[in-house]
Amino acid sequence: MMKKIRIINAFAILLLLAGNAVFGQSNKDKKGFAFLELYTSEGCSSCPPADELMGKIQNQYKDSNVFVLSYHVDYWDKQGWKDIFSSAANTKRQYDYAKFMEKEPIYTPQLIINGKIDCIGSQETAVQNGILTALLKPAVAEITLEASQQENKLNLNYNINKISKNNRLYVAVVQKSAKSNVKRGENANRVLSHFQIVRMT
Repeated sequence: MMKKIRIINAFAILLLLAGNAVFGQSNKDKKGFAFLELYTSEGCSSCPPADELMGKIQNQYKDSNVFVLSYHVDYWDKQGWKDIFSSAANTKRQYDYAKFMEKEPIYTPQLIINGKIDCIGSQETAVQNGILTALLKPAVAEITLEASQQENKLNLNYNINKISKNNRLYVAVVQKSAKSNVKRGENANRVLSHFQIVRMT
């Protein structure tokens, strides 16, 4: 299949198959993977340690099947500071997970691993244990991805060897890192670091 999307420098593309869930550019040997989704906000004073931990994990597992996505939610935006990376779509995604996993109420920083387990995103021991557990389980499908760039467009060729009616294929445009100078709210007068920020799905 061929998919064309626009791409901007300093952004990356992550192709993911939800359901059976296989991630990355190639997983022909069906190794285990850990797909981390952090729900965070610049307006939440508990979130910066989780954001920093995602940066640490990204570096620690850069050669492994460990993938990080940070979704900035918008329900903190009325508490004194609007997160420039937040969106209603990210909030809806978290609510959809809460319904699916029967994990209500929602909170930040929430980390969901492989769409099945959740933990507080700043609790490093729980996060690391979740990653190791996920990596021990072999993937059940295979996905391969090839990409070529022409000017400001990226052409994606992908192949998936196992599809069921409950699977969905997503392409996420991710900003690798950013810093924000927060002037108001719970994190007032702090410079916050963010990693793997989802900007488009």
